[in-house]
Parts: sequence; structure tokens; C-alpha cells
Amino acid sequence: MKKTKRILSLTAIASLTLFLAACSNKPITSHSTGLWDHYIIYNFSRFIIWLSNTCGGYGMGIIIFTIIIRVLLLPLMFYQTKSMLKTQELQPKLKAIQKKYSSRDRASMMKMQQETQALYKEAGVNPWASMLPMIIQLPIMWALYQAIWRTPELKHGTFLWLQLGHTDPYYVLPILAAIFTFMSSWLSMASMPERNAMTSAMTWFMPIMVFFMALGFSSAITLYWVVSNAFQVLQTLLLQNPFKIRREREEREKADKAKRRKLEKAKRRAYSSHRK
Repeated sequence: MKKTKRILSLTAIASLTLFLAACSNKPITSHSTGLWDHYIIYNFSRFIIWLSNTCGGYGMGIIIFTIIIRVLLLPLMFYQTKSMLKTQELQPKLKAIQKKYSSRDRASMMKMQQETQALYKEAGVNPWASMLPMIIQLPIMWALYQAIWRTPELKHGTFLWLQLGHTDPYYVLPILAAIFTFMSSWLSMASMPERNAMTSAMTWFMPIMVFFMALGFSSAITLYWVVSNAFQVLQTLLLQNPFKIRREREEREKADKAKRRKLEKAKRRAYSSHRK
């Protein structure tokens, strides 16, 4: 399941790259037609321009736009976080199921899948919940890219040293995007009870991939990515603080051990009394 999610994530990001490369260059105006151009791209463009005029420039407009999007996604992110935490707590049981059906024949694989699904259902966990925020954000990134690229005011707009329609000449934004991606991934993984080599490798691989992809993206898209991932870091610290989760898990484990020791002691006392 985890490998499938990673493959889908990478496929979605690669698809975004191909989509952005093939986007139309036709300017977007109030006369643009179609659901995508007239109702989505045009309104994105107008809203970002309004934010830019209100908040002090095109870069600030994109930053505020990104924060608004992330705030609107918070309920979904909260649901994702709860589902992820439940999934992490199920890891020992999931490993027991995998060990039980360690043979790779078709019948064993089907039984393992059935028991895994039953475990998820019993715990009230949706294993695909972690994909929802990414699926929702991809169209937003597509719309943002086209709104910037097809609106002359935004395409030629500037922010600090950046021309928003072009790549960052000093690679500052790609580096920041990679750093915040790493921080977000590391914080999410830090709360896991157990981590394998694949998980650790992905923690490093994703930031590297994001860096090289950001080298070819316009500064506006990379700025969105930086702010979004920085927001994700703060969100993780608030909703899924790994240090708090690990401390609570250790406290529960200590309490369980103390309870088991107390039960064993009581059994020994009862056995000794019975012998007397």
C-alpha cells in the first residue's frame, strides 16, 4: 500500500510537469470561454491581482493566495493527519498479518489483503486519505500556473529579485522548496513507530526531486510550493507533533509494561498462596 502511494505521488508530480509544459500560451481575458479558462483560470487571475493590489505586490498576492488555499484545506489535512496517526499505530498488527502470509502465492496474497482491509475497517482508517490533499492541490497548481503564464500583469510581475513568469536565476526558491519538503517529510516520518530503509530513502529523495523540478518551474509556482511546504511544516508541528506523539507513545508503553509486571506479580502471589 505504501509503495503504491509513493508511486502514485511520483506519477502525479511527473504528470504535473508534463501538463505545465503543454499548457496553452493564449492570454486569459474576460472573453475567454470554457469551464476551465473562463470560470477557473480567469477568476484565479483576477483574485491574485486583487490580492496583489491590496497586499503590496504580486509576490505578496501569491503568498496570501497560497495561505488562503492551505487554510481552506485544513479540515481535509486534519482528517488526513488523524488517519495517518491511526495507520501508524496499526503498524505492528499490519506486520503480523504480513508475517502470517509471508508466502507470495496468489491465495496468501488475497487473504493478506482481506485481513488488512478488515483491520483498516475495524480501526476506521482510510488508507487512501493521505492522497486526497495532493489530488486536490494538483488542479490548484495547474490553475495557478496558467493564471500566471497567461495573464500579462502576472507573467511580467516582479517580487524581490524574481520575475514571476520565469525561473529563479539564483536558485533560492528551489533550495527553499527542497528544504521545506525535507522538513515536512522528516517531521511526518519522525512520529512513526518504525521506519525502514525505503521510508528513510524517500525522505531524502523527494526533496532532491522537488529541487530539480523547481529549477524548471516559474518563480510563481515555486513560490507557491515554498509557502505551501512551510505551512505544512507548521501544520505538522501543531497537528502531528512527532515529539509529543513519541512521548505519549513511550508513556503508554511504560504504563503497559507496569501493568503487565503488576499482573505477573499478582499471579505469582496467588500461586504462592495456593501452594501454601
